[in-house]
Amino acid sequence: MIGIVPRHRRSFFAEPVAAKVPEITFLFWVIKILTTAGGEATSDYLGLNLYPHSRPTVVAIETAILAVGLVWQFHVRRYAAAPYWFFAYSIAIFGTGVSDALHLVVGIPYAGTTLLWAVVLAIVFWRWHASERTLSIHSVYTRRREAYYWAVVFATFALGTALGDFTATSLHLGFLASGILFFVVILIPAVAWKWLGLNSVVAFWCAYVVTRPLGASFADYFSRPHSLSGADYGNGPVALVITIIVAALVGYLCVARNDIQRPESYPEGSYPPVSDEALGNTKP
Repeated sequence: MIGIVPRHRRSFFAEPVAAKVPEITFLFWVIKILTTAGGEATSDYLGLNLYPHSRPTVVAIETAILAVGLVWQFHVRRYAAAPYWFFAYSIAIFGTGVSDALHLVVGIPYAGTTLLWAVVLAIVFWRWHASERTLSIHSVYTRRREAYYWAVVFATFALGTALGDFTATSLHLGFLASGILFFVVILIPAVAWKWLGLNSVVAFWCAYVVTRPLGASFADYFSRPHSLSGADYGNGPVALVITIIVAALVGYLCVARNDIQRPESYPEGSYPPVSDEALGNTKP
């Protein structure tokens, strides 16, 4: 009837009409690692350079960025590169701040924060699988699954921050050696998936968790002073350069649109019955 608003339009955060996460490509991993590095450098710049004596100001800024990203990502009803990667970047910044605060403000050692976030991540994975019976990114086409997905993303960012600092400082490896270590580690699930038959979902999440300490370790190496085993380029310049690169790559994805999940990407019988337009197969 004329004048009746469709149900899906009555809510600002309406249910998705298609997958809310990108297809996994090589460029996905590049941007993911860069966002982890950029989030680390940006949070450190805010806390150590811009507002070194005003923790509430840093918290307010990082929370505001996170809120914008959350509203933007959850408002759209299918995957789009700009809101997705903005939210991921905002979580990288906020997750770094939260993890650092637990160490610097609360006083929990890096080993403790690493264990804490590992437990949090395990609990979120457990609840997600118990609720949805799958952890596949090809199943993230409902609001609840999207919420679980981003909860996992946040936990991985916080865990990776703590783990990278733990290996670099507590184990005295330094930031460069830590970055090289995690680069080797991230290859393990890829090799196990390609040649040893490791389940693709398990391989994806194992690699995803390691992207955070990998990117953060290299960001810390380039930004931290020589006295802390860094290259001493500074948090601000490193954050700016990485942000520009990420923006350029995401801009490319917005135009190319080759990271949108297609119906054939879903497990048989699991994808929602939506139109080609909803899945982004046609231009608006």
